[in-house]
Amino acid sequence: MSASDFDDPTAAIEDLTGDYQLDVAHTRIGFVARHAMVTKVRGSFKEFEGHAHLDAADPAKSTAELTIKVDSIDTGNEQRDGHLRTNDFFDVPNFPEVTFRSTGVEKAGDATFRMTGDLTIKDTTKPVTVEFEFTGSAKDPFGNLRAGFEGRTTINRKDWNVNWNAALETGGFLVSDKIVLEFDVSAVKLTPTP
Repeated sequence: MSASDFDDPTAAIEDLTGDYQLDVAHTRIGFVARHAMVTKVRGSFKEFEGHAHLDAADPAKSTAELTIKVDSIDTGNEQRDGHLRTNDFFDVPNFPEVTFRSTGVEKAGDATFRMTGDLTIKDTTKPVTVEFEFTGSAKDPFGNLRAGFEGRTTINRKDWNVNWNAALETGGFLVSDKIVLEFDVSAVKLTPTP
């Protein structure tokens, strides 16, 4: 791998085939919601685990799974985070995890991929499609191969029975129905067991 690979991420894609684990310390699983119709609230989950199998020659054979601990939600406001954990939103005592399991992957461009999968929030599972861009790969100082991806998709939270809201005097609602999910992924290639 050469320095030019970072200018052209597609040059490194062929080296990626294998099994990977998410590096939680360098991965962000986040979301954006519109608040009071005028501003955006950004948050993320601090505890999660995920793994993937990447097949560079045949992306359709690639798979990914992600499990998020909902209790680790962080929007920078303790009171708001506490409300999000209640049955108004995620109902953490009864549904402590959000999961995603891929059902298909297709190449959408030189360095972009479209991953479809089942997203489970509370007791509801529905399909979603996430557009991912391969942002590069590199060997870290410990000899691990790392691959980076950025992805996002927009969902309607009411499709997963996350329904709470409050009407505003000026019209509209406190929390938007549409939520943008953001994935900034650093994945470490696992060494095959002999």
